[in-house]
Amino acid sequence: MNAASELPEALQSVQFCEDILIVDSGSTDDTPTVARQHGARVLHKDWLGFGPQKRWAVEQARHDWVLCLDADERVSPDLEQSIRQAFQAQCIALENDPLLAGFEFPRSNFFLGKYLRHGEGYPDYSRRLFHRMRAQWSLDEVHEKVEARLPEAGFQRINGDLLHHSAESLQTYLNKQNRYTSIQARHLVERRQIPGWGKVVLSPLTRFIKFYLIRRGFLDGLPGLVHIAIGCFNSFVKYAKAIEISKSEQADKATTPRGGDLS
Repeated sequence: MNAASELPEALQSVQFCEDILIVDSGSTDDTPTVARQHGARVLHKDWLGFGPQKRWAVEQARHDWVLCLDADERVSPDLEQSIRQAFQAQCIALENDPLLAGFEFPRSNFFLGKYLRHGEGYPDYSRRLFHRMRAQWSLDEVHEKVEARLPEAGFQRINGDLLHHSAESLQTYLNKQNRYTSIQARHLVERRQIPGWGKVVLSPLTRFIKFYLIRRGFLDGLPGLVHIAIGCFNSFVKYAKAIEISKSEQADKATTPRGGDLS
């Protein structure tokens, strides 16, 4: 929604595809017009949530093999070449092997003026190219992912980066993370996965050690440090919000009169 400024680069990067489809959920800018100018079909669908929306979009595709991108993502030239080579070399297997669900490749985030190549943001293997009869988007409202329909099916890795080039400001990024942690906290409560103090304290710490030290996030300089620090804080906030929601619901139950009580 409202991606007119980002779409041209994204659409230009997928011109090698036979069919380009944009699903719009109610943009108020020139998104549909820009999409059509770049040869894309445009369909409207009221917002269902990230996972359900993408699953609906895949169902509208004209071919079984689909490549899914967000408006702020671009297929790098190296990734395009790898995709072309994979289809040229494995055309028979692609159509006849039910255990080949699709392909996954690295995703590189552009953050504070730099593509992150280490730490939490990389390689961040993403399953975006898949056969829709063998794989599908999960129904998660946030942090949706592509899952194989058969437990034994798999995804083959190919080279080349999917470039995530968000134009949002740091403030916008933080606001989005705040929304995401609220959704995640609510899901934890619904699943009765209420964290203890150990989870609240240790999760951010272990996350920092894993991504900044072991995964060498420090090699990305200050942008890498900021990105990982925000991720650690998100982990802390997610669990803190879950505790708050749980305690609030418990308090509401305690103060709500039981039905049928006699005075």
